[in-house]
Amino acid sequence: MDVEAFDKFCASLPATNMVVQWGGAHVWKVGTKIFAISSPWGKTRADGSFKIGFKTNDLAFRILTEQPGIVPSPYLGRYKWVQLQEADALDIDDLKAYITAAHGMVAAKLTKAARKELGL
Repeated sequence: MDVEAFDKFCASLPATNMVVQWGGAHVWKVGTKIFAISSPWGKTRADGSFKIGFKTNDLAFRILTEQPGIVPSPYLGRYKWVQLQEADALDIDDLKAYITAAHGMVAAKLTKAARKELGL
């Protein structure tokens, strides 16, 4: 998934917004909480594309980080975030499912008032 497709997909999820920060990273939030990031950090891919990171649960973190091309996300791995080091580390449908799950996990941690205000 390239950065344009990533942004388009994240924008399709409820109550999301994107900011560019931290040296050009596309940081996607639900309310004020981050659920996914596309960034140029770390080793640059040969094609210069961005790397994608997202929040996971404990089980998904263990499973995903055992797969080739997926590592604990720099700075966020201790919070169960993963980063795709290779563009094809996950097929597009699986990646969308994990990003959707990340959105749901993060949205569920918002306050009841925040969820109501966002229509969640």
